[in-house]
Amino acid sequence: MATQYWLMKTEPNVFSIDDLNKSPKKTTCWEGVRNYQARNLLRDKIKKGDKVLFYHSRVDPMAVVGTAHVVKEGYPDYHQFDAKSKYYDAKSDPENPRWFMVDIKLDKKFKTPITLKAMRDMKGLEEMMLLKKGARLSVQPVSAKEWKVVLKNAGEI
Repeated sequence: MATQYWLMKTEPNVFSIDDLNKSPKKTTCWEGVRNYQARNLLRDKIKKGDKVLFYHSRVDPMAVVGTAHVVKEGYPDYHQFDAKSKYYDAKSDPENPRWFMVDIKLDKKFKTPITLKAMRDMKGLEEMMLLKKGARLSVQPVSAKEWKVVLKNAGEI
C-alpha cells in the first residue's frame, strides 16, 4: 500500500514537538481524539509508515513545526477506560471500544515553522483541508503534492 500523508494538530502547551523529541525513542501515542470522523481515520485509514505533518494549533502563530511517521496502527485508546483520565468515556465498552489512537515517531523538527498564514499563500495548497473554512479535524488527510509543497517551503526537500 502506498504511503499516505496526514496532518495532526496539537496544542503546544499540552504536547509540543519538543515534548515528542523528549519522549522515549521520540515516540508517543496520539491519544485523546474525541471526534468520530478523526477516530475513523485513526482506526481505519492511518497505517504504519504513513507520514505526518506535526501542527501546533491554538498558538500564535499556528504552524507545521515538523514531521513524524506512524509506527503503530490504530488500537483502542486506553485512556477512555481510565476514570482518572481527562479522556475517560464512561459509555465506552472495552469489548467494543469507541476511541482509537496510533503511535507516531518524530522524524524532524523544522528550523523554520511553516505558518498557517504562509500556507494560505503557497501555490499547490489551495485545496488543503487545513485551509478550508470549518475544517477543524485534529487529524486530517494531506495529499502527496501538499506534503511536498510544505516540505519544500520548510527547506527539507
